[in-house]
Amino acid sequence: MKWKLRKCEVDGVYTFKDKCPVCGGTTKIPHPPRYSPVDKFVKYRIESKLNRKIDC
Repeated sequence: MKWKLRKCEVDGVYTFKDKCPVCGGTTKIPHPPRYSPVDKFVKYRIESKLNRKIDC
């Protein structure tokens, strides 16, 4: 599913376009990434965040 709603990084205006209609800045998707309780890659994300290897 592709998100259509976007938010300007500078002034926080919501729009459906890639550029902000007020300031002309870039917009990004305001939704958080999807979460799955069965996450196969959680070990690698934790290692990346802690910057060290863990034993799981």
